Formats: sequence, structure tokens, C-alpha cells
Amino acid sequence: MDSSANSLINPDARMGLATSGAATGAAAGGAMPGGAEDLGGGFAQRLGSLSSLRSVRGNPRAPLIIAVAVLIAVIAGLILWSRAPDYKVLYSNLSDRDGGSIITALQAANVPYKLSDNGSAILVPSEQVGEMRLRLAQQGLPKNGSVGFELMDNQKFGISQFAEQVNYQRALEGELEQTIQSIQSVKSSRVHLAIPKPSVFVREREAPSASVLVNMYPGRVLDDGQVAAITHMVASAVPDLPVRNVTVVDQDGNLLTQSTTSAGLDASQLKYVRQVEHDTQSRIDQILAPLFGSGNARSQVSADLDFSNLEQTSENYGPNGNPQQASVRSQQQSIATDSAQTSAGGVPGALSNQPPQPASAPIVAPAGASGAATSTPISDHRDTTTNYELDKTVRHYQQAAGDIKRLSVAVIVNYQPKVDAKGHATMQPLDAQKLAQVEQLVKDAMGYDEKRGDSVNVVNAAFQQDVDPNASLPWWRQPDILALAKQIATWVGIGVVALFLYFVMVKPALRRAFPPPQPAAAAALGSDSEPLLLDGLPQVEKIEGTGGEIEGDPALLALENEKHKFERNLEFARNIARQDPKIVATVVKSWVNDER
Repeated sequence: MDSSANSLINPDARMGLATSGAATGAAAGGAMPGGAEDLGGGFAQRLGSLSSLRSVRGNPRAPLIIAVAVLIAVIAGLILWSRAPDYKVLYSNLSDRDGGSIITALQAANVPYKLSDNGSAILVPSEQVGEMRLRLAQQGLPKNGSVGFELMDNQKFGISQFAEQVNYQRALEGELEQTIQSIQSVKSSRVHLAIPKPSVFVREREAPSASVLVNMYPGRVLDDGQVAAITHMVASAVPDLPVRNVTVVDQDGNLLTQSTTSAGLDASQLKYVRQVEHDTQSRIDQILAPLFGSGNARSQVSADLDFSNLEQTSENYGPNGNPQQASVRSQQQSIATDSAQTSAGGVPGALSNQPPQPASAPIVAPAGASGAATSTPISDHRDTTTNYELDKTVRHYQQAAGDIKRLSVAVIVNYQPKVDAKGHATMQPLDAQKLAQVEQLVKDAMGYDEKRGDSVNVVNAAFQQDVDPNASLPWWRQPDILALAKQIATWVGIGVVALFLYFVMVKPALRRAFPPPQPAAAAALGSDSEPLLLDGLPQVEKIEGTGGEIEGDPALLALENEKHKFERNLEFARNIARQDPKIVATVVKSWVNDER
């Protein structure tokens, strides 16, 4: 038997050791003293109890038991967590005042709640969200931090006109704030109105103004259309408020309503200029792409637009043509006739005042007759005025804003590849005829107008190819190769760490938790022979004769076998005493105490 065997002995083997020792002593007829028999049996029993104690203390299944306990604890925690109530948002984006009022109401109703987003959001159990919203709405919560025209509901009796005007202005500001907050990108808003006191004098009247502060959600902005919508909405809600007097500012202090630029153009006009340039450039690129391929022709367009509003009215008078064909507007004719008058003659008196008598003498009186009446010749005066219609032309001219004053287009075309007979391609410039065709195509695409001063410049040049700075580097210093190597090294490192953890920690733990099955012990020579376990492994012992087979009585053969077994067991006990004397001392001490 090996002298370096450990002290771990199978209890069954130790029981067999004690029995065989006793039987051998009896058969030897006093060859061994009785104290030796007691020593063999008691020593084996005490070794069995000590070995069982050490096996319990060093149980290899302890890690498995601990892992099962941890698993049970995790499952129990998950079950308890799944039974916890599901909280959902009751209200979010609350002010401190509204949040405090809502929490007070929830505490009064004995409703559990949680706070999130630094107290700006309140969460309650999901099954109570609808009910609590209705109950809080009945109490007027939340107030959203601003009041509208409900401020005018409870007016005090005898309030002054100034207080009424202030309340009205506050209510109007609150209504505008709530309306602006309805926009999806706006988190909160503030509106300040400056409404001057009305005056009966026209010269002293001042237009109101408004300032709007918008607080945006993180990552969101207002485009130009939304800013214009806010300004027009505010201007429409306040009487006599022009759009230019509305200012919109975001939470970072950026002015969103930039009415005009340094060139005197507003944002919409600049956008229209860029749109005209982009459309013209797109038409040019689309017509050149089939000829030279994508990327072989580049164009840039500069547009000069006129945004002035011009209204002109002209009235022209032309000379009349043929008077006979002219239209008569008005005609006035005056005729005056003067006839001769007979002067009175004779002696003044009654007879001279009498009416004249019918003439009895010739009409023509003899010349020189005294007292004959003298006469003056008759005169006619005719005056005719004719007014003809005038040849007048009235023209009213209004120029639309955004008219194109001038277009400037620059086009550059790449050299074209030319393949020779050997199949080698070289870049060759375009001929003059091809460049003239390209220039004419560009003019037609842009709507060229020589009267307004449009210009087109077409240049044929070789494009510079982008040079890769990593082309001169060796393959092992290429960025792609280095990135791939880093990725491979990362995965290899992870694999090495995983293998290390497996072989150092996991595999030994598995061996301790699940030891391999013990091989069957070899059959002993005798029917009552038992295998011995050293270090947990069976030791097969064979009975050896001194000089060959023992012949004779079978009883002598059995006695010889028992003698050899006892000697082996005794040698094994001695080896244990040499290797671990403390155990033997403890066993002997226990025997002494038991005998007392």
C-alpha cells in the first residue's frame, strides 16, 4: 500500500476493516491480543465519523445550492415586481405651483403617486389616471400657469376702468399663451402686449405692439412658416396691431422675426431668390447630364430680382386725324340780326305821340323831302362753336414684385474620354462646335433674354480628381485594415477572457458540483474482501502468497487471506498516523474519554 495515501476512508471499507480484523484475531488463536481487536474496530468507527464530518464541511455541491438559492430569490423579486402597480403619467410639464396643488389633492384622496423629470411630471397607477384627471379638472387643476378670459368672470363691484383694462389685457395675454402652446414644438410661451391709451386726436394715436417668448422642446425648432403664423395670429387677436410690431424670441434669446436683412430683403424674398436660382440650375443640369454624364458638368446661377412695387398711370393725348371723321363732342351756334329804326319828326305835341297812320304815299319818298324819315342798313352776326372728342389714352401699369432683372450662369464641362485603337482612354477637350451647342442649350434652358442683360459663360476644363491621402500607405497601415484589426483584436480578447473564466472558475465549480462516477472496484479474492478508498478513488488489493499457491486445507487458505487483509489494513492505519498525527491523537483522546 502507498504510504502517501490520504486519510479519507470509505465508511463501508472501514467497517470491513474492523470485522476482518476481529475475525483474523479469533482464527489465529491468540496471535493478536484483545486490545488490538478493540483498537482496529474503534479506530475504524471514529475515522468514519470524522471523515463524514469533513465531507459535510467541504461539500462540493455547496456552490450549486447557493446558486439555486440566488435564483429562487431573483424569481421571487420578479414576481413581487410584476405585482407592483403600473404607473402612468397623470400630467407633465407642470409648473411648481400646479404640481404642488395636484400633489395636495392626491394626498387628500389617498392616491399613490411618483415624481419624474425633476418633479415636472406626476405618475399615478394606470387604472386611476382617467378618474383623477376628471376629479382634478373639477377642482380647476392644472391651471397651466396662465389664465384666460375666465379672469373676467368674477369682477368686483365698483372696479375702476384702469383695473378693467389691466384685467382684459392679462386675459388676452393668457389666451394667446394657451393658443401658442397648442403648437406641437412649443413647450411653453409668454406674451406681453403693449396697448397704448386711445386718443381722439389722429396725430397722437400709437399702434400697439407685442412680444412673444417661446420655450421649445429639446431638439425642436420653429421654421419660418410657423414664426409667421404666430406673428399673424397675435396681430389678428389685438385690434390695430400691425404684423411688423410683433416680435418672437426663443428661450435662447434668438430673434425669430427678422423682418429685413442688410440688403433690405426679408426671409421670404431671400427664399424666393434661392428658389429661382435652384430651379434654373436644376434645368441646366438635367439637360447636360445625358450628354456628359452625371458629375461631368457643373453649373451655378446668380439671379438678380426686383422686389419693388411699381404702379404707374399715364394719360396720352394724340393729334386729331381727319376732322370729318372726328366725333363731335358738343356744338354751339349764336345768330344776331340788327334792323333799321325810323326816327320821330314834326312838331312835338299830341299829334306826334299818336300812332302812325297807314301809308298812303309811295314807300320810297322823294329824295330831299323835308320831314321824311331816315333808316340804317340791316346786319346779321353768326357765331358757331364745335367741340370734338380728344384722342386720349389712359394706361395704369403695376409691376409684380419678384421680377427677374438679370440672370448670370456659369457652366464648366469636363474633358471627354477618347479611346484609341489600342483601347487606351485619354481625356480630350471639346471642339468649338460642341461648346457652341452646349452654350445654346444652356441659354434655352435658362430662358436667356439679351434685352435684360443675361450672361452665359461655358468653360471646358479637366476636372481634378480627388486624391486619396492613404493611397501611398502600405496595406497594413490602411485605415480600413487597422479598423478591422482592432475589431478582430477586440473579439479575440473577449474570447480569451471567456475561456479564462471558463477554465479557471466555471469548470472547477462544475467538477465540484458534479463529481465523475466512481469506477467499480475490482473483485477481491475472497468473498468478504472489501475495496479501500484513498483520496476518493478505489484501491484494488490483491492477495499475494509467499511462494505460490497454498495447498492443503481450505480453512488454512482462508486464514492466510484474513491475515494478509489485516496486515494491509494495519499498514494503512499506520500510514494515516504518519501523514496526519493530529487525527490519530484526536481519535485516541476520544477513546480514552469514552472508556472513562
